[in-house]
Amino acid sequence: MYPDDGRLSVLEGLTRLAPIRRQVNEADNQIKQEKERGMNELDFSGKQVLVVGGSSGIGNGIAHAFRGKGARVAVCGTRASAADYSPDDGSYLEGLDYFQLDVSKPQAVEAFKPPFEKLDVLVLAQGAVIYRRGEFEMEGFRKVLEVNLMSLMACATKFHDMLSASKGSLIIVSSTAAYHSTMGNPAYNASKTGAVGLTRTLGEAWAENSIRVNGIAPGLVDTKMTKATTANPKRLEGALGRIPLKRLGTPADMAGAALFLASPLASYIIGQTIVVDGGLIL
Repeated sequence: MYPDDGRLSVLEGLTRLAPIRRQVNEADNQIKQEKERGMNELDFSGKQVLVVGGSSGIGNGIAHAFRGKGARVAVCGTRASAADYSPDDGSYLEGLDYFQLDVSKPQAVEAFKPPFEKLDVLVLAQGAVIYRRGEFEMEGFRKVLEVNLMSLMACATKFHDMLSASKGSLIIVSSTAAYHSTMGNPAYNASKTGAVGLTRTLGEAWAENSIRVNGIAPGLVDTKMTKATTANPKRLEGALGRIPLKRLGTPADMAGAALFLASPLASYIIGQTIVVDGGLIL
């Protein structure tokens, strides 16, 4: 036997530490694998995406986010061609397939025939608003509802079969206006509230068809539709004061939520509308 001079206890200590090191290495490898898995699940290579209302603003930001993740992306707008849009209006159409579609005309939606044969993700980001109390007139009220609500159902049902075949995802862009009053815009408010309800109902109804339906409710995002606020220093100051993050949202902020909802990371989420507003309506 060796004399107990302390060397044995040191060896025993090192032996006990060895499993700990293995566990740490295994944990590090697991974290690395989880990160890689998350990145892969946000890879949309080989996927076809259509963003209605993707010619500018939030829809345009969402379109480019999907393109940046490898998808083939088509967008729809009301103008005759992509050349009719300008980056000054928040329209960046390079790398996107553009199609003209005026969703305020039901017959145009019915007649719309895009060239792609499959569809994995449909984003409905079309929107309209009328200021200066125009929505208190029935003509204006109907016009806003046609774009912001009626066309959602028209587009959703048109592409239902394609989405079902691909086990795809439908994302409806509404607004935080659905959760509070917007005194000067009754049609906008009613339509966005309806969009949240439609998201919930289609989420339940179409789950059996292998379509996941979810939504995004943006807060105050810096686009041409919000210029009535963002271009007015006093209004802008008041708006920023109500946002805990103290900044406007961007189309890229909304795009992050869209990528998540369309990905396998959200495979068990249906009928939900994610509020993306910097804390505005807390």
